[in-house]
Amino acid sequence: AIQALQVKREAEKKNHARAAIANHINALNSHPLSPVSGNTYGDVSVVEFFDYQCGYCKRALEAIIGLLRSDKKARVVWKELPILGPASRFAARAAMAAKNQGKYFDFHLALMRTRGRLTEQKIMSVAQNVGLDEKRLREDMKDPAIDAYLEETRQLATALGIKGTPAFVIGDNLVPGALDESGIKKIIAKIRRGD
Repeated sequence: AIQALQVKREAEKKNHARAAIANHINALNSHPLSPVSGNTYGDVSVVEFFDYQCGYCKRALEAIIGLLRSDKKARVVWKELPILGPASRFAARAAMAAKNQGKYFDFHLALMRTRGRLTEQKIMSVAQNVGLDEKRLREDMKDPAIDAYLEETRQLATALGIKGTPAFVIGDNLVPGALDESGIKKIIAKIRRGD
């Protein structure tokens, strides 16, 4: 009886997540401020909610890089969800502002590969290392559209039932926690088969 109840609850959770994803599909896949990597017109979108100070997010990065290298039809949508304090929020704002200099992905990778706790000084050092103009970056970070977008993303995560990072939305699948490359590829293959 307990097992049957657990199975029923899991099915209800999946159905709730699928309905929430369907209700927010444009915000997930097509928000004009969301950075996208891979094939812009790809057949499957992998949406990752992440925080630059999240160790599991840092581990999941290599799976995403592997996917981008091996699957030329996949597209990755990055959703900044800075939940681990002020340094996370500063990093997210800096990354979003880096888009204006055409360096979002380079900065994203460099921040994700930075070890230890982030500080404003460390974040700006990473920005300089990837060739960002720090003065312009700081100015661009003041854009109220960035804070509005981060708040929209937080609300989207809440609506989807996301309680931590990383979390992935692939097709109509919500997958909380880190995924490896083969796990991501299995979900994509099921979507492409129409399962």
